Amino acid sequence: MTTENVPGRANDDLADTARRRFVSSLAAVTAVPGLILQTVAEAARPADQPVTDKVRWGLLIDTTKCNDGCDACVTACDKEHNLEGFGRPTTDAQWIRTLTAKDKRTGRVVTLPMMCQHCEHPPCVDVCPTGASFRRVDGIVLVDKHICIGCRYCMMACPYKARSFIHEAIQDQKTYAPRGKGTVESCTMCVHKVDRGDNTTACAEACDREGHQAILFGDLYDPDSEISRRIRERGATQIRADLRLNTGVRYQGI
Repeated sequence: MTTENVPGRANDDLADTARRRFVSSLAAVTAVPGLILQTVAEAARPADQPVTDKVRWGLLIDTTKCNDGCDACVTACDKEHNLEGFGRPTTDAQWIRTLTAKDKRTGRVVTLPMMCQHCEHPPCVDVCPTGASFRRVDGIVLVDKHICIGCRYCMMACPYKARSFIHEAIQDQKTYAPRGKGTVESCTMCVHKVDRGDNTTACAEACDREGHQAILFGDLYDPDSEISRRIRERGATQIRADLRLNTGVRYQGI
Protein backbone atom coordinates (compact mmCIF):
# COMPACT_ATOMS: atom_id res chain seq x y z
CA MET A 1 0.00 0.00 0.00
CA THR A 2 1.41 3.41 -0.96
CA THR A 3 1.41 6.53 1.18
CA GLU A 4 -1.02 8.22 -1.17
CA ASN A 5 -3.64 5.53 -0.49
CA VAL A 6 -3.73 6.18 3.25
CA PRO A 7 -5.33 9.50 4.31
CA GLY A 8 -3.16 11.40 6.75
CA ARG A 9 -0.24 8.96 6.38
CA ALA A 10 2.16 11.59 5.04
CA ASN A 11 1.47 13.89 7.99
CA ASP A 12 1.95 10.98 10.37
CA ASP A 13 5.34 10.25 8.79
CA LEU A 14 6.39 13.89 9.17
CA ALA A 15 5.31 13.90 12.80
CA ASP A 16 7.18 10.67 13.46
CA THR A 17 10.32 12.08 11.85
CA ALA A 18 10.05 15.20 13.98
CA ARG A 19 9.69 13.11 17.13
CA ARG A 20 12.77 11.09 16.30
CA ARG A 21 14.81 14.22 15.64
CA PHE A 22 13.68 15.64 18.98
CA VAL A 23 14.64 12.47 20.83
CA SER A 24 18.00 12.39 19.06
CA SER A 25 18.70 15.95 20.13
CA LEU A 26 18.47 15.16 23.85
CA ALA A 27 22.16 15.26 24.70
CA ALA A 28 21.94 16.07 28.40
CA VAL A 29 19.47 13.57 29.82
CA THR A 30 20.06 12.57 33.44
CA ALA A 31 19.16 9.06 34.55
CA VAL A 32 19.85 9.93 38.18
CA PRO A 33 19.30 13.39 39.73
CA GLY A 34 22.60 15.19 39.95
CA LEU A 35 24.40 12.83 37.59
CA ILE A 36 24.80 13.99 34.00
CA LEU A 37 25.70 11.17 31.69
CA GLN A 38 27.89 11.53 28.66
CA THR A 39 26.59 9.94 25.51
CA VAL A 40 28.05 6.49 25.04
CA ALA A 41 29.85 7.65 21.93
CA GLU A 42 31.59 10.40 23.89
CA ALA A 43 32.44 8.27 26.90
CA ALA A 44 33.70 5.46 24.70
CA ARG A 45 36.99 7.01 23.57
CA PRO A 46 39.52 9.71 24.46
CA ALA A 47 39.23 12.77 22.25
CA ASP A 48 42.83 12.43 21.08
CA GLN A 49 42.45 8.74 20.19
CA PRO A 50 39.59 8.37 17.71
CA VAL A 51 38.15 4.94 17.08
CA THR A 52 39.73 3.32 14.06
CA ASP A 53 38.55 0.60 11.72
CA LYS A 54 42.12 -0.72 11.53
CA VAL A 55 41.35 -2.94 14.53
CA ARG A 56 38.47 -5.19 15.45
CA TRP A 57 38.23 -6.05 19.10
CA GLY A 58 37.03 -9.51 20.03
CA LEU A 59 37.02 -12.29 22.60
CA LEU A 60 38.13 -15.89 22.27
CA ILE A 61 36.62 -18.28 24.83
CA ASP A 62 38.13 -21.73 25.35
CA THR A 63 35.31 -23.76 26.87
CA THR A 64 37.68 -26.62 27.70
CA LYS A 65 39.14 -24.34 30.36
CA CYS A 66 35.80 -23.19 31.79
CA ASN A 67 35.23 -24.88 35.14
CA ASP A 68 31.74 -26.16 35.85
CA GLY A 69 30.16 -23.98 38.51
CA CYS A 70 32.64 -21.12 38.07
CA ASP A 71 31.01 -17.69 37.73
CA ALA A 72 34.11 -15.50 38.18
CA CYS A 73 33.48 -13.75 34.84
CA VAL A 74 29.87 -12.95 35.78
CA THR A 75 30.81 -11.64 39.22
CA ALA A 76 33.61 -9.50 37.77
CA CYS A 77 31.30 -7.98 35.15
CA ASP A 78 28.69 -7.17 37.80
CA LYS A 79 31.29 -5.47 39.97
CA GLU A 80 32.99 -3.58 37.14
CA HIS A 81 29.72 -2.07 35.90
CA ASN A 82 27.94 -1.88 39.26
CA LEU A 83 25.27 -4.41 38.36
CA GLU A 84 25.48 -5.84 41.86
CA GLY A 85 22.23 -5.48 43.76
CA PHE A 86 20.36 -4.60 40.57
CA GLY A 87 20.91 -7.65 38.42
CA ARG A 88 19.50 -10.49 40.48
CA PRO A 89 17.00 -11.43 41.71
CA THR A 90 14.98 -8.22 41.40
CA THR A 91 15.66 -7.70 37.69
CA ASP A 92 16.93 -9.61 34.70
CA ALA A 93 19.86 -7.24 34.08
CA GLN A 94 22.87 -9.37 33.30
CA TRP A 95 25.59 -8.57 30.79
CA ILE A 96 27.20 -11.98 30.88
CA ARG A 97 25.78 -15.32 31.97
CA THR A 98 27.01 -18.90 32.04
CA LEU A 99 25.23 -21.58 30.03
CA THR A 100 25.41 -25.35 30.03
CA ALA A 101 25.05 -26.93 26.61
CA LYS A 102 24.64 -30.63 25.84
CA ASP A 103 25.32 -32.35 22.55
CA LYS A 104 22.26 -34.55 22.00
CA ARG A 105 24.20 -36.96 19.81
CA THR A 106 27.15 -37.60 22.09
CA GLY A 107 25.86 -36.48 25.48
CA ARG A 108 28.90 -34.21 25.89
CA VAL A 109 28.24 -31.25 28.20
CA VAL A 110 30.10 -27.93 28.04
CA THR A 111 29.87 -24.79 30.14
CA LEU A 112 30.36 -21.45 28.44
CA PRO A 113 29.87 -17.74 29.10
CA MET A 114 27.36 -15.94 26.89
CA MET A 115 27.28 -12.20 26.29
CA CYS A 116 26.70 -9.77 23.43
CA GLN A 117 28.54 -11.30 20.49
CA HIS A 118 29.47 -7.91 18.99
CA CYS A 119 28.41 -8.90 15.50
CA GLU A 120 29.72 -7.30 12.34
CA HIS A 121 26.12 -7.27 11.12
CA PRO A 122 24.18 -6.83 14.40
CA PRO A 123 20.42 -7.46 14.17
CA CYS A 124 19.91 -5.15 17.17
CA VAL A 125 21.25 -2.23 15.14
CA ASP A 126 19.11 -3.13 12.14
CA VAL A 127 15.84 -2.97 14.08
CA CYS A 128 16.54 0.01 16.36
CA PRO A 129 14.15 2.85 15.37
CA THR A 130 16.22 5.66 16.92
CA GLY A 131 19.80 4.62 16.24
CA ALA A 132 20.45 4.01 19.95
CA SER A 133 21.93 0.62 19.13
CA PHE A 134 25.07 1.15 17.09
CA ARG A 135 28.33 -0.52 16.14
CA ARG A 136 31.62 1.29 16.43
CA VAL A 137 34.06 0.89 13.55
CA ASP A 138 36.33 -1.15 15.84
CA GLY A 139 33.60 -3.77 16.22
CA ILE A 140 32.15 -2.93 19.64
CA VAL A 141 28.33 -2.82 19.74
CA LEU A 142 26.84 -0.33 22.22
CA VAL A 143 23.59 1.33 23.29
CA ASP A 144 23.30 5.11 23.57
CA LYS A 145 21.05 5.49 26.60
CA HIS A 146 20.11 9.06 25.69
CA ILE A 147 18.19 8.04 22.60
CA CYS A 148 17.06 4.56 23.64
CA ILE A 149 13.27 4.71 23.99
CA GLY A 150 12.93 1.28 25.59
CA CYS A 151 10.99 -0.28 22.72
CA ARG A 152 12.97 -3.53 23.20
CA TYR A 153 12.99 -4.38 19.50
CA CYS A 154 16.70 -5.11 19.87
CA MET A 155 16.01 -7.64 22.62
CA MET A 156 13.64 -9.51 20.34
CA ALA A 157 16.08 -9.35 17.42
CA CYS A 158 19.13 -10.61 19.33
CA PRO A 159 19.54 -14.37 18.73
CA TYR A 160 21.76 -14.64 21.82
CA LYS A 161 19.34 -13.15 24.38
CA ALA A 162 22.20 -10.90 25.36
CA ARG A 163 20.26 -7.73 26.19
CA SER A 164 18.27 -6.74 29.25
CA PHE A 165 15.81 -4.00 30.10
CA ILE A 166 16.19 -1.80 33.18
CA HIS A 167 12.93 -1.64 35.15
CA GLU A 168 14.11 0.22 38.26
CA ALA A 169 15.80 3.53 38.92
CA ILE A 170 19.57 3.04 39.14
CA GLN A 171 21.73 4.56 41.86
CA ASP A 172 25.48 4.67 42.48
CA GLN A 173 26.24 3.88 38.87
CA LYS A 174 29.65 4.21 37.28
CA THR A 175 30.29 7.28 35.15
CA TYR A 176 31.98 5.11 32.52
CA ALA A 177 29.02 2.71 32.39
CA PRO A 178 25.86 4.85 32.32
CA ARG A 179 22.61 3.02 32.98
CA GLY A 180 19.07 4.34 33.08
CA LYS A 181 15.56 3.17 33.89
CA GLY A 182 13.55 2.38 30.79
CA THR A 183 16.55 1.60 28.59
CA VAL A 184 18.18 -1.53 27.23
CA GLU A 185 21.73 -2.58 28.02
CA SER A 186 24.24 -5.32 27.27
CA CYS A 187 27.93 -6.19 27.37
CA THR A 188 30.08 -3.28 26.21
CA MET A 189 33.25 -5.39 25.95
CA CYS A 190 34.48 -3.09 28.74
CA VAL A 191 34.79 -0.26 26.24
CA HIS A 192 36.12 2.08 28.93
CA LYS A 193 39.02 -0.28 29.55
CA VAL A 194 39.61 -0.73 25.83
CA ASP A 195 39.77 3.00 25.24
CA ARG A 196 42.21 3.67 28.04
CA GLY A 197 44.53 0.99 26.73
CA ASP A 198 44.06 -1.79 29.30
CA ASN A 199 43.99 -4.35 26.48
CA THR A 200 41.69 -6.63 28.46
CA THR A 201 38.18 -6.92 29.89
CA ALA A 202 36.90 -7.47 33.43
CA CYS A 203 35.78 -11.00 32.61
CA ALA A 204 39.14 -11.93 31.08
CA GLU A 205 41.01 -10.49 34.07
CA ALA A 206 38.85 -12.44 36.51
CA CYS A 207 39.29 -15.66 34.57
CA ASP A 208 43.06 -15.19 34.64
CA ARG A 209 43.01 -14.56 38.38
CA GLU A 210 41.20 -17.86 38.85
CA GLY A 211 43.97 -19.53 36.89
CA HIS A 212 41.73 -20.69 34.05
CA GLN A 213 42.83 -18.41 31.18
CA ALA A 214 39.65 -19.31 29.31
CA ILE A 215 38.88 -15.80 28.02
CA LEU A 216 41.24 -13.91 25.74
CA PHE A 217 40.73 -10.34 24.50
CA GLY A 218 42.48 -8.96 21.45
CA ASP A 219 42.54 -7.54 17.94
CA LEU A 220 41.03 -9.94 15.43
CA TYR A 221 42.50 -7.95 12.54
CA ASP A 222 46.10 -8.20 13.75
CA PRO A 223 47.59 -11.46 12.44
CA ASP A 224 50.31 -11.26 15.09
CA SER A 225 47.96 -10.83 18.06
CA GLU A 226 47.58 -13.71 20.51
CA ILE A 227 43.88 -14.06 19.75
CA SER A 228 44.50 -14.30 15.99
CA ARG A 229 47.33 -16.79 16.49
CA ARG A 230 45.20 -19.10 18.62
CA ILE A 231 42.30 -18.98 16.18
CA ARG A 232 44.67 -19.70 13.32
CA GLU A 233 46.26 -22.64 15.10
CA ARG A 234 43.20 -24.28 16.66
CA GLY A 235 40.25 -22.79 14.83
CA ALA A 236 37.19 -21.28 16.49
CA THR A 237 33.42 -21.49 16.28
CA GLN A 238 30.74 -18.82 16.08
CA ILE A 239 27.48 -19.37 17.93
CA ARG A 240 24.76 -19.52 15.25
CA ALA A 241 27.25 -19.20 12.43
CA ASP A 242 24.36 -19.98 10.08
CA LEU A 243 23.07 -16.43 10.63
CA ARG A 244 26.25 -15.03 9.04
CA LEU A 245 26.57 -12.22 11.57
CA ASN A 246 30.38 -12.55 11.78
CA THR A 247 30.54 -12.37 15.55
CA GLY A 248 33.38 -10.75 17.47
CA VAL A 249 33.17 -13.44 20.16
CA ARG A 250 34.52 -16.84 19.15
CA TYR A 251 34.55 -20.16 21.00
CA GLN A 252 36.84 -23.17 21.11
CA GLY A 253 35.89 -26.59 22.41
CA ILE A 254 32.23 -26.59 21.41
